Amino acid sequence: MKNRVCELFKIRYPIIQGGMVWVSGAKLAAAVSNAGGLGLIGAGSMKPELLRQHIRKAKSLTTAPFGVNIPIFSRYAEEQVNTALEEGVSVFFMSAGSPKRFTPDLKAAGCTVVHVASSPTLAKKCEDAGVDAVVVEGFEAGGHNGREELTSFVLIPQARDRVKIPLIAAGGIADGRGIAAAFALGAEGVQIGTRFAVTVESSASPAYKEYLVSSGDSATKLMLKSLIPVRLVRNTLSEELEELERRCVPAAELEKKLGPAAARRAIFDGDVDSGEVEAGEVTGMIEDIPSVSLLMARLVSEAASVLSDFPPCEVFREENGFS
Repeated sequence: MKNRVCELFKIRYPIIQGGMVWVSGAKLAAAVSNAGGLGLIGAGSMKPELLRQHIRKAKSLTTAPFGVNIPIFSRYAEEQVNTALEEGVSVFFMSAGSPKRFTPDLKAAGCTVVHVASSPTLAKKCEDAGVDAVVVEGFEAGGHNGREELTSFVLIPQARDRVKIPLIAAGGIADGRGIAAAFALGAEGVQIGTRFAVTVESSASPAYKEYLVSSGDSATKLMLKSLIPVRLVRNTLSEELEELERRCVPAAELEKKLGPAAARRAIFDGDVDSGEVEAGEVTGMIEDIPSVSLLMARLVSEAASVLSDFPPCEVFREENGFS
């Protein structure tokens, strides 16, 4: 493959599954990798030993490359990095923190390092820190989000103009049309989260998956900007939080209303009324719960079909594996 993202990760398609808390376990990561993309184990909701178990399970389910996603702000981040290294992981997607913290040591260990950024300026800082590729995540994305509020349509081309390393687009991508659009704007790969969260192999609860399928076309809102911005699907909890934010209550009161393990309650335990239902704006585009293999085939076919409608994109389409 001539595509730099495919060459970097040794994968067939430049499609990467987001490392989402309570969603991206070994089963999902392995399924995406087996289907030709790059699967990621989301370490954000895992203690180091649980991460070790998922890495070992993923190895038993696939011989294809996979990686881990580690939020740098996690209190377990350093232990998670060491655990992944001990288990032979060589692909690290880092987020929510400075790319300077772990990149030098990971590169010295021979690993491939990717960092998530929410602005062109941060993307350039990632490049300067020595990462191999950068994910630029638009405002449409689910879960914790950047404060810049840049949408993918303006973020991707600006980041492309700022960095020379491989560029991966995230946020607002759920089908082949989104993949084609990301490539047209300068991306060389895509990272897809919410759409993979609603698949058979996702470790999210059936209630969470069904809630997203039925959520509608304007179901999400970016909230909790006084804490850490997070995009949530509307429910009783989000409405109560919105009222508290309208009253400008202290951050401590918002944290109290959230309660412990708010994301786990909704995503993993299935309490979609009083938990944090984290998801991206693409929820309105999700109408079923397919297997990963079916979804991947659909994504590739749709992207190829869109690009084939534009003759000038023919060479680009073939070089990126959508022939």
